[in-house]
Amino acid sequence: MSGEPVFLEFGQKPDEPGAILRPGARQRYPDDTAQRLSDDAREIVARYPQARSALLPLLHLVQAEDGCITPAGIEFCARVLGLSGAEVMAVATFYSMYRRTPTGDYLVGVCTNTLCAVMGGDEILASLAEHLGLDGTGTTDDGRVTLEHIECNAACDYAPVVMVNWEFFDDQTPSSARQVVDDLRAGRPVTPTRGAPMCTFRETARILAGFPDTRPGANDGAPGGPTLAGLRTARDRGMRAPAGPQTDSHDTPIPARPSEEA
Repeated sequence: MSGEPVFLEFGQKPDEPGAILRPGARQRYPDDTAQRLSDDAREIVARYPQARSALLPLLHLVQAEDGCITPAGIEFCARVLGLSGAEVMAVATFYSMYRRTPTGDYLVGVCTNTLCAVMGGDEILASLAEHLGLDGTGTTDDGRVTLEHIECNAACDYAPVVMVNWEFFDDQTPSSARQVVDDLRAGRPVTPTRGAPMCTFRETARILAGFPDTRPGANDGAPGGPTLAGLRTARDRGMRAPAGPQTDSHDTPIPARPSEEA
């Protein structure tokens, strides 16, 4: 070794996309907006024994206001919880559900992890990017759709999976995914494979902040056939896991197949 000092620069690169502190980003809320958010924040913070535990839902709250995390949102959360801006920023940049750039009405995420990729996820992502004519911004010119690749969302049994505002669209193909985004952009009703009819990204963020989800079917969607296939096979073959120290029964009921419910 030469003995020369080595300089290591940490932090975000100057040209890295997704900077929260960027030109044009909202710096401060008007008084009426700040008051409205403060009323909502008091309701959220009251649910927790320690105020700082409310940071995650509060970040969803300000994301519902701005469509992404902004300096105004960071400052608001820090003030409400008595934290530093750096503490709030560290959390906001750690979790991928907090967006650092403006997001369209519908955040379309295509899973490209192993199983979804093998089943066609990469092809779906490429097909949507071409179909939407995206030029690197990730969002369509009309502001309706933002496209991104996402990590595993624990729905491998329905691969390849596309998510819109965190609602599942299972067993997708390039053509079916294109139809979904076309319907969203045209304002036609779109219902995911499981769950309630679609709402906007900002409305979804408010629900994630902990406010009621009043959409019909929002809490429906029991596991389907692919999810329970392995368990059914094990039961059919008399396979059992060893009983644990607190276990005295293996007779947990399995939901009936659709044909068995008739």
